[in-house]
Amino acid sequence: MRRSWKSLKTITGLFCAIALTQFFGANTSAQAADTVIVRLGLFAESISLSDLESAAATGEFPRNLAFYTNNLSEQDRRLILGALQTRIPLNVVTVSRLLNTQIGTTILNDLATAIVREDKAGAQALRAGFVLGSTAPKGLSILSFIAAYPSKRLEINLPQAFTVAKNLNSSFWLTQQFMLAIAPLLEPSKPQTSFPFDPSQPGSAQVQVLNLKLNDQKRDRNIPVDIYWSTAVTPDKPLLVFSHGLGSVRTDLRYLAEHLASHGYTVAALEHPGSNETNTNLAIQNKTRLLKPQEFLDRPKDISFVLDQLEKLNQTANNPLQGKLATNNAMVIGYSFGGGTALAIAGAELQLERLKQRCKQNLAVLSLGETVQCLAQELPANSYQLRDTRIKQAIALSPTTSLMFGETGLTKVQVPTLILAGSADKTVPALPEQIVGFSKIPSPKWLVGILGGTHLSVKDPSTTLDQQGKPNTPLSGGEVVGEQAADIRKYLKAIALAFAAQLTPESEKYAIFLTSDYAQFASTAAFPIRLVTEIPPQAMAVVKQFIKQ
Repeated sequence: MRRSWKSLKTITGLFCAIALTQFFGANTSAQAADTVIVRLGLFAESISLSDLESAAATGEFPRNLAFYTNNLSEQDRRLILGALQTRIPLNVVTVSRLLNTQIGTTILNDLATAIVREDKAGAQALRAGFVLGSTAPKGLSILSFIAAYPSKRLEINLPQAFTVAKNLNSSFWLTQQFMLAIAPLLEPSKPQTSFPFDPSQPGSAQVQVLNLKLNDQKRDRNIPVDIYWSTAVTPDKPLLVFSHGLGSVRTDLRYLAEHLASHGYTVAALEHPGSNETNTNLAIQNKTRLLKPQEFLDRPKDISFVLDQLEKLNQTANNPLQGKLATNNAMVIGYSFGGGTALAIAGAELQLERLKQRCKQNLAVLSLGETVQCLAQELPANSYQLRDTRIKQAIALSPTTSLMFGETGLTKVQVPTLILAGSADKTVPALPEQIVGFSKIPSPKWLVGILGGTHLSVKDPSTTLDQQGKPNTPLSGGEVVGEQAADIRKYLKAIALAFAAQLTPESEKYAIFLTSDYAQFASTAAFPIRLVTEIPPQAMAVVKQFIKQ
């Protein structure tokens, strides 16, 4: 865990720093607490709040704490004292709003598992302690939190506190710090801008689905494609192409395809045969590899092949789509590994020299997204350019970018690009995978940050039913999906439609929905949303801090 106790990470650090060194605060009265209690099995020890305050003020532990501190390393001693002295520059309104978001609730519930209470009100008590503690004259700190904790006893289960602390993810916490830096968490009121209509509502066209089974004989790849369309389709609107994630299916974003088709767009959702659910199931049975290195090249080529085939369909007499497919004016929407595919076909260059060096080191510290990218190290060349000039815009939802595009590969993107990142994404963490990459992409570009969004939040509910009952671990679980994520999918429908419209004569009409004002308007208490077109200096400092490490 990093020792920079700042912003959101520090809020949890207030709770976990003491646990990491066998110090946890206890108060047990509705008044200011004066005791800290640590429980380990049948054993319990108490420490007075006044002793902790003395340590924070003097930078030295009082002699009567020698029993606890004599066996600490100098590094741990500095860590504890630094944590006790740290104050968080967040006012009570911001702290309160933060803790009432989806991610804030998750944090509190996790921390509450380390609190011993008979009334099971640990999360509510923690929330009160943080909020009341932030009203202290010198602001929120470990000490003001302890003093404000609304109970006679704050009894800590030390082993569970260690478990909670181990689950902290440094990239995750720096992502939260970044999200706070790009804009205030939530403004007291909605923006005054008026919006002419609601782009998240379905269009008037009746959606139809055409199922195609295409075969690329040159590459021996069978590519199923679902075409979502309506009689309102015209060549004035771009053709939209969906690329799914690793181990998934072409219905990943079915609700989004239906929404866009209802507004007169044609959507081609294809399935990549070397990295879809079928391939993953075979890999589980040890019948094939989870992902062959060639798939990094084949996926963009799949999209180009589908565009070729749809152009033939466009010229086929008596076909209902004849003359209606704008294959030379296409937009790609990719999710997760498909987000990396979308960026590659939009011009980002695969640059593998640094990846090959990095992936020879300790892979245990890598995220799942980084580990998948490491499979590209087996490709023979160090760079690949896979751009298709028919792609005029790109949307990348939680894309993988950190290793596969090297230092400058993303600077080669040559079309307007929108990146969406969820702050609570464990699979493809937002800061290394989307935010650092966004800083390299040329303008025009948009970055959407959804505080509390997880990796699977944008997926069609029909594809996330398996998440029920999954344990919440540092690498998986805890996904916000289904009805819980309805607000996230609603916003995605709106901005995807507005972005697609930028390739039509209606571009100006829809431009207002690609603004920070609309992102704030669409925000909810559970999911604050922020949109920027450039990373502001205070947030760029977080990015640079991450890059240096």
